[in-house]
Amino acid sequence: MKDRVRERYASQVDGLRTLGGLVAILWVVEIVNALDSYRLDNDGIVPRSVAHLDGIVFAPFLHASFGHLLSNTVPFVILGAAIALAGARRLLFVSLIAALVSGAGTWLTAPGGTVTVGASGVVFGYATYLISRGVFNRKIAELGLGLVVLVVFGGALVYDLIPHTGISWEAHLFGGIGGVLAAAAVARERPTKTSKASLPARARVQS
Repeated sequence: MKDRVRERYASQVDGLRTLGGLVAILWVVEIVNALDSYRLDNDGIVPRSVAHLDGIVFAPFLHASFGHLLSNTVPFVILGAAIALAGARRLLFVSLIAALVSGAGTWLTAPGGTVTVGASGVVFGYATYLISRGVFNRKIAELGLGLVVLVVFGGALVYDLIPHTGISWEAHLFGGIGGVLAAAAVARERPTKTSKASLPARARVQS
């Protein structure tokens, strides 16, 4: 029992350290970007440009200003911490899915002649992951946390899905979709492990 508690604690610490590392990268990149007159923002998402496909990967680490980064950092840390308590692997998985789905969706649907940067798509992914995972896992605690996230961030989530000049609602929408997909993937993974461990040897052979 003690070993299990220690292992869980170590996993949570690793998750929070990973979150801290991601935030540090965001701020270091922003400092470099500012010193370079924000020329790195040109490496963001350029819709339907095959030459700029790598912008899907770079965009979450780039921001238009320190104010832009700060507005993303606060919910990134709050929501990310809730995910990081499940371990570094879970945090990185949700981050990757949210970033890729958000980036790909933005690349496909954003207006031409624009460049999209920022971690808000990942933030939306974090929020929808926390809101939806309890539905998939059917766990009271996770449903409760999802409800809290919905109450606290729901208004902002809906508002940021409304088209505004200079704001990528596409990144928000597809990031949110990515968060739901990540929650569904995690939920499918858990029952598989549980069912295999609980089945008798004869049943496993027959399957």
